[in-house]
Amino acid sequence: MPDADPPLTVRLTDPGDVAAALPHLLGFRPEESLVVVSLRGATGLRLGLTARVDLPAPEHRELVLRGLVRSLATDRPDAVLLLVVSEDEDDSAVPPERPWAGRLPELPHRPLVHEAVLAFDGAGIAVREALLVRRGRWWSYDCTGGCCLPHAGTPLPAGTSELAAAAALTGQVVERDRAALVRRIAPVGFLAAAGMAQACDEVGDDLARRAAELGWDEVVEEGWAAVQAAVEAAGPGSVERLTDRQVARLAWALRDVDLRDRALGLALSRSAAAAEAVWTELTRRAPAPLDAAPATLLAVTAWVRGDGALANVALERALGSEPSYSFAVLLRSALDACLRPAEIRRLIREAGAPRDARR
Repeated sequence: MPDADPPLTVRLTDPGDVAAALPHLLGFRPEESLVVVSLRGATGLRLGLTARVDLPAPEHRELVLRGLVRSLATDRPDAVLLLVVSEDEDDSAVPPERPWAGRLPELPHRPLVHEAVLAFDGAGIAVREALLVRRGRWWSYDCTGGCCLPHAGTPLPAGTSELAAAAALTGQVVERDRAALVRRIAPVGFLAAAGMAQACDEVGDDLARRAAELGWDEVVEEGWAAVQAAVEAAGPGSVERLTDRQVARLAWALRDVDLRDRALGLALSRSAAAAEAVWTELTRRAPAPLDAAPATLLAVTAWVRGDGALANVALERALGSEPSYSFAVLLRSALDACLRPAEIRRLIREAGAPRDARR
């Protein structure tokens, strides 16, 4: 199958551009979050790994920041950009050199930013800039100009950004929040689930009979043909919905490890978006534990195109369905180590090379 087109390269040179791009970098619109973006390259303008956590309580800051530093360090950044996303009001602080002057407004969450800067500095990683993103504006914690006073701020860039256009081209959908990502692949309702369970039982019995008659290898090849047909039918402009029996057939097919690994290669093909649509549908509709394989394939496809948020949500679904599913466990370890999408691509190619040579 043909390789996917090379990933699009988008450079964001202004802090406001990065602040406005957060929903596209994360896959959803963050709220009350600390976001850290890796900056790489000779100019320090190439964006790398993006990590997000909920704003931690003071007693949890050290532990949370230690994990962020460890994660970002795997990307070998030349520097990082800190962004606090919060709707909190300004703090009031008494300047030590002017205790008689009363309390002055101060950008919120400055102690968190201070601790984050120290944590990254302790790991030898410079913080290029620290920003507050709030109510359609951004502030720099380091800026002393009038534009960065608590009551001011700089409006986020308006219009469709280059990154937004690139995200749309790759099929990324920006959700309102992380909960919306979870709902995107949430299991179907009770009546639909009952119908799917019956279809899976019937198809499973049919496959057992065919395996006894034709042999398992023949059944596997039929399953691969079904996967290819479903992906082809899910191409651009497709509105056809898989039947319960089709979902059951594909879900049973992906329980075969070799077939699943062949399907893994679709993440690097020009059919990646169509394959992701199929994996999403199977994850939603297949009952546990048949949803574990498509959910993990969905996680791989999302991670390869840089959508870490969806990758993690899909992986949570896979491990929630079948905690011992080895493919999901291995991928969980890789994502926890912040293995870059480029490394995932390389591993997929290496895993697929021997099989390609045999065919």
